[in-house]
Amino acid sequence: MVQSDTDLAARFETERGRLRAVAYRMLGSFSEAEDAVQESWLRLQRDGADDVRNLSGWLTTVVGRICLDMLRTRASRREDPLEAGEAGSAETRVPDPVVRTADPVHEAELADSVGLALLVVLDTLAPAERLAFVLHDMFAVPFEELAPIVERTPAATRQLASRARRRVSGAAVPPDTDIARQRVVVEAWLAATRAGDFEALLELLDPDVLLRVDAGPGTASKLVRGALEVAGQAALYGRTAPVSHPAFVGDGMGIVAAPGGEVYSVLAFTFRGGRVVEVDIIADPARLATLGIEWPRDPDEV
Repeated sequence: MVQSDTDLAARFETERGRLRAVAYRMLGSFSEAEDAVQESWLRLQRDGADDVRNLSGWLTTVVGRICLDMLRTRASRREDPLEAGEAGSAETRVPDPVVRTADPVHEAELADSVGLALLVVLDTLAPAERLAFVLHDMFAVPFEELAPIVERTPAATRQLASRARRRVSGAAVPPDTDIARQRVVVEAWLAATRAGDFEALLELLDPDVLLRVDAGPGTASKLVRGALEVAGQAALYGRTAPVSHPAFVGDGMGIVAAPGGEVYSVLAFTFRGGRVVEVDIIADPARLATLGIEWPRDPDEV
């Protein structure tokens, strides 16, 4: 039976949220994920669903192919990495985080969030590895269905996922997930930056802490390693400390600077052993605008 456009659109809308989740984990970008989902809708309109027995599986396959093409295009355009500290390095790209106010209602949603630390590791995978890992390990898509997308046999696709899994699990020691403990460190960070207390900042940082700053094209984006250097960079953001607030960034505690309720920067932390081991800062106005963060204006702000 030929389906009407209205019926087809209704069926697609029931799948949209899951497709967006797939594309976001594949691409680490909300805007690109939306583009991928929209392209899947256009292909569904063009091809129809009359001969599709499993629409959910068909759409997942289509979105996977679209994301794979986008990742390959991204990889082909990526410049050679620059030295740490130099502006413009591809390594300074920080994936888009989900940002929420730090209240108990949102804390209950963290289980469904993706941490920036994981997304950063996923960015290091080859496109086919990332697809195999995300779709199989996160969305339980069988290798038999993944194999045609990556143009490999099911056995070779299984090896792709296994290799990606090893790289993800071996990238670093698992971070702390205790939200209460994270909150203590974030509050101490805010207190130190507000007071200009450089020594207190150092106490919060792992000696080999890594900082990524994504300030947008043609600006001072950078990659910095080491507690002294990172504490110095953190001090540069001290001017926003009075209008900075704890927030849920990805699957853990972070900070949002929002003077007058307008988001100026987002800081995501990776914690280990009670200290900060990674700091990811997004300060690119264009990117921040795409994150859809609605931040309430502080009534005490002058």
